[in-house]
Amino acid sequence: MSEKEEPIRLFILHTLADGRSRAPQELAHAFGDTRAKPSDPPDAWRKYLVAVRQQALSMARAGLVEFVRKGVKVDPDDVKGVVRLRLPQPGSEADAEDEDISDED
Repeated sequence: MSEKEEPIRLFILHTLADGRSRAPQELAHAFGDTRAKPSDPPDAWRKYLVAVRQQALSMARAGLVEFVRKGVKVDPDDVKGVVRLRLPQPGSEADAEDEDISDED
């Protein structure tokens, strides 16, 4: 995939590279700011919100990002309510569960 094909996906990865988590709204607002024209209304970033959410869901299913709710990783297919995005963390909840299961064997 080239940058021209997936600008939102690359923007999300670049923005999350500092290790912090961000809300989809924050990402859409920041992406909108990079594309804003002087004549755009202040809420023009909202047109990117659906695209950011769709890309985030696709990326989470591919393991490129994680959805986090109250600091705990959640399944991207069961996301409800307020969530944030972050890059996958070593030793995250899913990894810890896998380790617990393997220790019991």
